[in-house]
Parts: sequence; C-alpha cells; structure tokens
Amino acid sequence: MKTAFIGCGNMASAIIGGILSSNISRPEDLMASDSSPAAQDRIRNALKISCVSNEQAASLADILFLSVKPQFYAEVIAQIKDIVRPSAVIVTIAPGKTLCWLREQFGRDLKIVRTMPNTPAMVKEGMTGVCRNEFVTDEDLAQVMSILESFGKAEVVPERLLDVVTSVSGSSPAYVFLLIEAMADGAVADGMPRAQAYKFAAQAVLGSAKMVLETGRHPGELKDMVCSPGGTTMEAVRVLEEKGFRSAIIEAEKACVSKSRGM
Repeated sequence: MKTAFIGCGNMASAIIGGILSSNISRPEDLMASDSSPAAQDRIRNALKISCVSNEQAASLADILFLSVKPQFYAEVIAQIKDIVRPSAVIVTIAPGKTLCWLREQFGRDLKIVRTMPNTPAMVKEGMTGVCRNEFVTDEDLAQVMSILESFGKAEVVPERLLDVVTSVSGSSPAYVFLLIEAMADGAVADGMPRAQAYKFAAQAVLGSAKMVLETGRHPGELKDMVCSPGGTTMEAVRVLEEKGFRSAIIEAEKACVSKSRGM
C-alpha cells in the first residue's frame, strides 16, 4: 500500500513518523511532495522517504494525505483532481473544508476522510477527530484509523462536530501552552528560576491530564480533591473564577468554531 503526502510540514512529518515507528508501512512505500526546497531536503535526509511531485503523489497513492494549509487546498486539488485513482482514499487535515466542498472541488465521487489532528502528534500524544463520506468502506476507514492511532488517539465523530474538534483539541494546545507559560511566569514572579518553573508547570499539566484519562473521574471531582476547605488551592480557584477563567476558555472555543466554519 502506497501512502503519499502533498505538503510535508510539521503535521505531515509527525504522521509519517508515527507510520514508520509503528511499522505500518516501509519507507519505500511512503512518499511526499512539498513546494519548499528545504522541506524537500528534509524529506530525503531526515524522513528517508521519496520526494516526488504533487502529480506523482496523486497518481501513485492508495492513501493520499492533503497536508497543505487550508488556503492552498483549491489550488492543489485543481492540480491533481483528474489524476487521483478512483480507488484511492483521500485524507484531509484542514479545518473548514467540508466533505461537500471537497466533492465539488474534485468534481467526481471519491473516497474522502476528513480529519482534525493536533500538534501533540509530534510526541505521539495526538488527538484526531475523523469523519468519512459514503464511499469510504469500513476497511478503508480501518486503514486510515491505524495510521492516525500510530501517533496518538483517534475517534470518529459526525461531520457537524468536526469544527468543535478543531476548538477542543485541534487548536487547544495553544491554550495549554499559554496556561503553562502563565503558570511559569507566576512562579518566576515569586522567585523560581524560569527553566525550573516551566518544568514544574508542564509536569503538573501532564499529570493532571493523565488523571482525567486514566481515572475516568469527572474533572470537577478531581478539582475538588485538590481544593481543601480554607486552603491555598481554593483561594487560587476563587481568583480564577473571579477573573473569568472558565468563561474565557469557553468564549475562545466558540470563536475558534466560528472561524473554522467560515473557512
């Protein structure tokens, strides 16, 4: 099975890394194209896979990832729409590009899977939302899911929720990085060296997320476990609520969904 990538930035590189480390495909069965000469050099030297043209990728692939930025989708699809094999599965990673829009751009019925991964895929802790059109078989989907699960977790969702996936996991690493930076800044303000502050803050976030996933307990319950009556944590939580922390996150996600739906 040949898997190809049109566009080979950070996300495509993470996916390729997952495929190789999980032995899903051999390097000789992978190929990628990119308009950047630097990216082409990285494909050859770091990823150890073939560097090809967009047309070659489209004509040879059994699974074809469109991993360019959303604003380039129409241009790339126009270039390859008559070359893609009818049996190929096309996988997209762009927000806002619906199955209906993709069908219109290709101008024919093809197997299309929409996904929304996130950058923690680079450390094999990604979270990906997935939906498919009616031409994708269960076997096709299983092959795509095995790739997506090679760099983290993946779940099938209705297409109407894929913009929500963008807000809650696709874009949310940026929110978490802001949180870690702010936590570290607070520690630095009270005298902790910055490098140490980042380590304490990041490990606290990592451990807290692991508790949610592994205990199955409601986040509110886990929060209450830390908030002793009259204690330091409850005082910190009181200030966060007073400053609109929870509302700010919700409003940020709603803005993200709105932006995604308009792309």
